[in-house]
Amino acid sequence: MATALISISPAGLGPPSARPSAGLVGIARMAAESPQVRARADTEYFAMQSRSTLNRESSGRMPFAWTLNPYRGCEFGCKYCYARYSHEFMEMWDGLDFERKIFAKINAPELLREELRRARDKGLPIALGTATDPYQPAEKQFGITRKLLEVFAQFEGLEFSITTKGTLILRDLDLLRTIAARHKFSVHITVTTMDERLARLLEPKAPPPVKRLEAISELARAGMHVGVNAMPILPGLTDSERSLDQLASSAAQAGARYMPASILFLMPSAMKQFMPFLEREFPQLVKRYRKLYARSAYLDGEYKEQIKKLMAELRVRYGLLGGRAGDQDKLHRLSARRQMALSFLASGDVVDHKTAP
Repeated sequence: MATALISISPAGLGPPSARPSAGLVGIARMAAESPQVRARADTEYFAMQSRSTLNRESSGRMPFAWTLNPYRGCEFGCKYCYARYSHEFMEMWDGLDFERKIFAKINAPELLREELRRARDKGLPIALGTATDPYQPAEKQFGITRKLLEVFAQFEGLEFSITTKGTLILRDLDLLRTIAARHKFSVHITVTTMDERLARLLEPKAPPPVKRLEAISELARAGMHVGVNAMPILPGLTDSERSLDQLASSAAQAGARYMPASILFLMPSAMKQFMPFLEREFPQLVKRYRKLYARSAYLDGEYKEQIKKLMAELRVRYGLLGGRAGDQDKLHRLSARRQMALSFLASGDVVDHKTAP
């Protein structure tokens, strides 16, 4: 089934982002020359042409080889989001620009189709929505995620996953059923806490946790391989046994099959937004966070082992022991990745080298 690209008429375009492009190169120049499509009270949408869609996951930490993000920036505005740094590639240094200036990769579906056609090894796992949410509010305007799914539905035999907080994913159940029948496919719905008030503070424009769980139930009833991402676990905020037990119990009741988890890591760009948030809302935690993250964006040692042990116990307790579709091939895949030449075109886009959902 053929799919057309997003059509935006010249009459519907505003001026380019209000920055001179002279002296800028690469993605920064492309961003500066991207026409404005829509402006609201606190958010601007821009139409951007991309050079490629599939980006190599180079950290070696993640269970997928390639990432795919339809948008640059994310309107959900999660206070802890690691991906704010990606706007710095476009010479945008205000951390709030990440949630206020959203760039839609309008030619992504056509590029993806060509990249998949040219791929030599179609077994390398692809993850959609690792840096920015594919079902953020901009998707209602542009529909790029749906058009990407239409491309995936034209192929078969891929290992493919979606990570999102967005309940708009239910709009695409028809395509998800087709994809699930043709690929090793899984859906990961991120839920950080069942505390509605805390969730609203941490993730201001994301759907409430209960709505995400309702989406999981509907996906599970539709036969999807679906789980909950308990990511990130935030020290002193969402890491208590009671909090994580409630999350695991709710996930299981909703029909989730698995629940991977990871502890918050704070890149410098995220730290600039997160620490002032803590100072406003949870000042008693500021000193602890400054100590925890004084030397590294990642937490290791005893705390990490305690969380790892607790999560393992909760998975057993609530039967959340399944993995992402295709995990049975994980060891073989990791070995093969060390030996094979990567087969997709080299990315000209942002490389998600420290990817986390």
